[in-house]
Amino acid sequence: MYRVSVRDHVMVAHSLPRPFFGPAQGKHGATYVVELVLAATALDENGVVVDIGAASAALGSVLDELRYRDLDEHPAFAGQLTTTEVLARWVADRVAAASHCEGPAAGLVKGLDHLEVVLHETPDAWASYRLDAL
Repeated sequence: MYRVSVRDHVMVAHSLPRPFFGPAQGKHGATYVVELVLAATALDENGVVVDIGAASAALGSVLDELRYRDLDEHPAFAGQLTTTEVLARWVADRVAAASHCEGPAAGLVKGLDHLEVVLHETPDAWASYRLDAL
């Protein structure tokens, strides 16, 4: 299995208004390092999994929808808790959907076995979401 990873980061504000989340119940900022992992069992005719520049552009384009936003007010998350896991799935779904449209992600997932998005809250804590059978 071949894997290509690109990284970016995004700064957001949000709250997790349930007692379960302790001090994170209140509004706070978060800076996530976001890793997009693209995997294939075979390389394409150019000898790559994907073009790294296209993967970086696709991830950046999706993250632009979140940058410096208050996720409590973002329409995509209405009625949802914006946990790290929820955000990882949202980014993965958006990258996959964007690959079927025109733009920086066009055709990105063609021929891939899976893509995974990893959101690092700190160097020691992260969550991920994986999409299979693209």
